[in-house]
Amino acid sequence: MNRLPLTFACGRYDRTEALRTGEIRPEGIDLNYIAIEASREIFDRMVGNNEFDTAELSSSEFIRMVDAGEDRFVCIPVFPSRAFRHGFIFINRNAGIRSPKDLEGKKVGVGLYTQTAAVWIRGHLQQDFGVDVDKIHWIQGAIEKPGAHGNPVTRPLLKEISLVDNHSPYSIADLLARGEIDAFIAARRAPNYGKHPDVVRLFPNFREIERDLYKARKIHPIMHMLAIRRDVYEKNPWVASSLYKAFNEAKNYAIELMRVSITQATMFPWHVSEWDEVETLMDGDPWPYGIEPNRPTLEALIDMMHEQHMITRKVKVEELFAPLKGLD
Repeated sequence: MNRLPLTFACGRYDRTEALRTGEIRPEGIDLNYIAIEASREIFDRMVGNNEFDTAELSSSEFIRMVDAGEDRFVCIPVFPSRAFRHGFIFINRNAGIRSPKDLEGKKVGVGLYTQTAAVWIRGHLQQDFGVDVDKIHWIQGAIEKPGAHGNPVTRPLLKEISLVDNHSPYSIADLLARGEIDAFIAARRAPNYGKHPDVVRLFPNFREIERDLYKARKIHPIMHMLAIRRDVYEKNPWVASSLYKAFNEAKNYAIELMRVSITQATMFPWHVSEWDEVETLMDGDPWPYGIEPNRPTLEALIDMMHEQHMITRKVKVEELFAPLKGLD
C-alpha cells in the first residue's frame, strides 16, 4: 500500500527523535520531519500560511482558535513541549521586588503576552501568590534582540490592559539589565542571567515550588499540542490515530534510553539520580499523552486563559482533540 506523505514541522526533541530518524514510522504515513528550532517560526508558518500538513502548535493559540470557532486545524493529545515555569521569572535586583505581589505596578517584559508560557506564569502568580496581573504594565517584544517576537496572527484581548510593544533599540533582556523594566517572564532563561549581576530569579527555589505544584495538583505545564490541517484530516481521518500511536512509541523509546544507567543518554552528570526522582514522582512517565492523564493540566490552562481575558468561555477539553479510533 502506498504511504501517505505528510510534512511535519517540529523542534528536535528526545521524545520525537525516533520519528525524525525513521527508527519509528507512523503506520501508513511517510513522515517528512522538518526540524525547526524556533517554535515561533513554526507557529507563524502554520497558522499564517497553512504551510505544513502537521506541526507542533502553541496550545494557547489553538485554544483561542477553538473559542473563536476557527477550525482550520484539529489536534491530537500529543504534547511535544511542556515545561515548569517558575524558574522563568527574572527581575532586576534593584527594582524593589521582594515578593510576587511587588510585581503589581511594575514594568514587566514578555516575549508575547498571549504565548502559552506567559499564560502559565501569570496564572501561577495570580492563583498561587495573589498577584493582580492586570495591575502590571506589560511590554512585549523579543527577548534576545530588539523588535517583535515573531509575526503571530493577533487576536484582541477581551479586556483592555496596560500592554505596549517594545520599540526601543534594546531587547527585553537588555531592558531588564539596564533597569528600564523591572522584570520579565519568558519561555526561555534570560540570556544575561549569570552574566549580569542585576539579573536574578524571582524564585531561587523554583524547583521546590514546581515539585510541590506537581505533587499537589498533577500539573506539568503543556506548551505545545500536535496540530493537523483539517483538510488533511478530513480526507484521511485515520492519520490522527496513526500519528498518536507513533508519537507514543517514540516517546516511550526515548524514556527507555533515559533509564539506561550503564552508559548515560545525556551529558548531564547527575542524569541517573535525577531520573530516579522522575520515576518516583511521575510514576515513570514524565510526558504522558492522551486526555485523561493531562486533564488537570489542560483544565488549569483553560481556566488561566479565561481569567486573563483571552477566551470568552471555558472551552471543554474534549473540544480540543480529534477522536482516536482503533486504539486500546
